[in-house]
Amino acid sequence: MMIKSTTEGERIDKYLSLNTDYSRELLSKMIKAGYVKVNGNTIKPSYKVLIDDEIDIDESFKIESDIMPEDIPFEILYEDNDLMVINKPSGLVVHPGNGNQNHTLVNALMYHNKSLSDIGGEERPGIVHRIDKDTSGVMLVAKTNKCHELLAEDFKNKKVKRTYIALLKGVFPHQSATIDAPIGRDKNNRLKMCVTADNSKKAVTHLKVIKRYNKYTLVSLVLDTGRTHQIRVHTAYIGYPVYNDPVYSQSDATPFGQFLHSSEVDFIHPITGDHLHFSAPLPKEFQDFIDNLEEVS
Repeated sequence: MMIKSTTEGERIDKYLSLNTDYSRELLSKMIKAGYVKVNGNTIKPSYKVLIDDEIDIDESFKIESDIMPEDIPFEILYEDNDLMVINKPSGLVVHPGNGNQNHTLVNALMYHNKSLSDIGGEERPGIVHRIDKDTSGVMLVAKTNKCHELLAEDFKNKKVKRTYIALLKGVFPHQSATIDAPIGRDKNNRLKMCVTADNSKKAVTHLKVIKRYNKYTLVSLVLDTGRTHQIRVHTAYIGYPVYNDPVYSQSDATPFGQFLHSSEVDFIHPITGDHLHFSAPLPKEFQDFIDNLEEVS
């Protein structure tokens, strides 16, 4: 790929990230490896472009990754050249981390499609946002860097609406509620989050009751913010934790994990401009459990 610079004074890695589908992180690696030349010469990522610089990008650059494709089943709700909408099963970690390179959604995505965005880095191809391991349901996956960047911006600007369904322990007395409580890392347990004023970030969750059962409440939830474990922390904070949550419910949980499901997503396709809506049914374990509960008025 040959590009002729139309500006000057900007770092080449930033300039190219704005004028190609490559991420700045990937471009930096390509430049350091000699796959990007300016006027026939190798340069550093800090090189400042000049007007009429002839920039040659060798697109044969490949990143060696320890992450291997795996034939792990997942449901595809929608797919085109730019993105995928999937139904993530409960129990599946979204991306590798902490030395674990296997049995994640990323491994499954790589098996299904080699063309995924790389903005998130080597361990997160295609991942624009995430949901917890034991949370099931709708997720968006980017196949191109342009789509990834635009989707990330839409998430940041609250243009993507996601609706969750959860089963809470206890009978919630109100029909709706807004939980506005800042969330930060738990000082006593670094694996947990909690409502705290220390090193916290604003977090807002909107809750509506769907059905009440004897000892349980089925609710829908919409987030204004996307903090780690937000729904699980907020519902536990008000005294109605998500049922079967092994971390925040303060009771034994089965291997299925928390009864929390990403049920719907509404967004504007960042490339085509189409309004899209997708939904995913509750997992069988979740549905079977509530089917056997006694409903109350």
